Amino acid sequence: MPLNHCLEWPASSVDRAMAAWWSSCDRPRRLAVACSGGADSVALLLAACRLIREQKALPALSAPSPFEIVALHVHHGLQPAADAFVQHVQALATEVQRVVQGVHPQIAFSLQVRRVAVEVPSGCSLEARAREARYEALADMAHQVGSDVILLGHHADDQAESVLLALSRGAGVAGLAAMAPHFERHGLRWGRPLLNLPGQELRTWLRRHDVSWIDDPSNTDLRFTRNRLRHEVLPAFHSAFPAIRSSLARSARLAAEADGLLQVLAGQDLEQMGLPPQIDRLRKLARPRQANALRHWLKQQHGAIGSEAQLRALLDVIAARATRGHHIHIRVGQGYVEDAGPHLVWIADPRG
Repeated sequence: MPLNHCLEWPASSVDRAMAAWWSSCDRPRRLAVACSGGADSVALLLAACRLIREQKALPALSAPSPFEIVALHVHHGLQPAADAFVQHVQALATEVQRVVQGVHPQIAFSLQVRRVAVEVPSGCSLEARAREARYEALADMAHQVGSDVILLGHHADDQAESVLLALSRGAGVAGLAAMAPHFERHGLRWGRPLLNLPGQELRTWLRRHDVSWIDDPSNTDLRFTRNRLRHEVLPAFHSAFPAIRSSLARSARLAAEADGLLQVLAGQDLEQMGLPPQIDRLRKLARPRQANALRHWLKQQHGAIGSEAQLRALLDVIAARATRGHHIHIRVGQGYVEDAGPHLVWIADPRG
C-alpha cells in the first residue's frame, strides 16, 4: 500500500474535520488512534498523520519529548478474518511510519496490537461485550504508551444508526444523544473527529488516493441489530427523506444539550438533598425532578442504570412511604434501592 505522497494530498473535508477537532482540544504529546483496518479507521489514521503537514498544528517539537502517534488495534478473535485485519494494519503502519519519519524524523509513529478473549455471560449481547472489551483494551494500551487521548473513527452513518437504535429501545434524551464527539472513560479523553462526515465520503477519499482497507465480513450479518438498521432501515429512510442522516445528527446534538441541562439540574437538586439522598428532601421535588435526580445519583455514584418500570416503582414506594410507612426495597439495575433511616442507599446484588 504505497503512501509516498499521502502528506502532500490536497486538503479535503476529512482534513478539515480533523483540524476542527484538533483546534477544540488540549493538544496531547501522544495521540492514540484506534485502527481496525476498516475504511473509517484507516481514513482517521491518515488524517491524524496529515496534521504534521502544519508545524503550527503540533506541540513544540523539541527533545526529549517528540510528538508521537500510536495506532491501536484490537484482535477480538471472533471471526476467521481477524488475522487478516492484523496483517493489513501492520502493513499500513509500516508504510505510515516510513512516510512520517521521512518528513519529520522527530515525530514518532508506532503500532500496538492487543488480542482479547470476549466472554459473553448468559443473557448478555455479544455485540455489547465485544464493544466493551475493545474499549477496555484500547484504554489499557493507551495507558501503557502514555497517551491520555484516543481517537475513534465513527462517522455520520454510525451516528444515525445509533439514534435509530435508541429510538427502537424507547430511550430518553441521554440515549438519543447517541455518540458524543468528546467523552471521558477509563481515565482517558476520547474523540470522534469524523462524526459529521458520511461514511461514503471517507471511502471516496481513500479510493481517490488508491488506499485500501478491509471490510469486516460481520458487517453484512443481518443477525446483528445494527446491521439490519444499516442495510435495511436506513436506506429506506434515505429514499423517503434524503436528509435523514443530517436530521438524525441534529436530533442527537439537541438531545445531548437537553441531557446536559438535566444533569446540571440533577446535580443542583442532589446538592440540596445531600448524598446519599435524604428522602424527605427528595419528596419535596416534583416527580419528574425526583426521577431525574435519582437517575443521576444511581448512575454517577453506583454505575446503576434502571429501567423505566423500576424507576416508576421506586417513585411510587417513596411517595407511599410518607403516609403508610412502607419500607423501601426496589430492584434497580444490578442491585436494590433501600431506605437507611432518612436516606436512600443502593446495595449491589452479589448474584448480579
